[in-house]
Amino acid sequence: MLFRSRAVIRLPSADVFTGRVSPLWRGLAAIVLLSGLILALVESRASILRSGTEIRLATAPLDPRDLFRGDYVILSYKISTLEPAKLDGDKSFERNQTVFVRVAPGADGLAEAKGVYVSRPPAPAGGVVLEGKVVSTAACAVNPNGDQDCNAGRSAIRVEYGLESYFVPEGTGRAIETTERKRLEIVAAVSSSGQAAIKRLLIDGKLVHQEPPY
Repeated sequence: MLFRSRAVIRLPSADVFTGRVSPLWRGLAAIVLLSGLILALVESRASILRSGTEIRLATAPLDPRDLFRGDYVILSYKISTLEPAKLDGDKSFERNQTVFVRVAPGADGLAEAKGVYVSRPPAPAGGVVLEGKVVSTAACAVNPNGDQDCNAGRSAIRVEYGLESYFVPEGTGRAIETTERKRLEIVAAVSSSGQAAIKRLLIDGKLVHQEPPY
């Protein structure tokens, strides 16, 4: 009886290679990699601010300052609460689902939602499509004044767009947080993919803060 031997090729483990690299070089490589990732994130946001389509958003500040990271305000928008039954697009959504919201300027120039979809739709004339995430599927509906009204039922969904936190110079967060909603406005830049970034903050139509390009 003949026996055929099979040669087994053993590849060196990763430890063999990393063991030949000094801890100093491994540390430097990790720093370079981390720096590259940070720069990529910064450049991604900077690209939106530079070339994104601008939209105006009516806002309502909700929360005060974070003592550990400087002042910031948590913002809610008119387009944060959507009633699918009154809009074009899909009607059923799930929590944490990615959605696409078509917005276009209203009579006052502020963005209004025209439709909400689970798949990206074409942008409306003069408008954009925002990518967001559903954070609630049983939110209170909005009354004619634009305020949430639970007496009107829970037929709305809540959507976040990555525009809900805005850092401002230390000491100014509380003043902005207590500003009447009708006086506060955000100018956001929206990329062709639907990603958005806050570009400017205005009170009574006057510039209060502007984001640097980086």
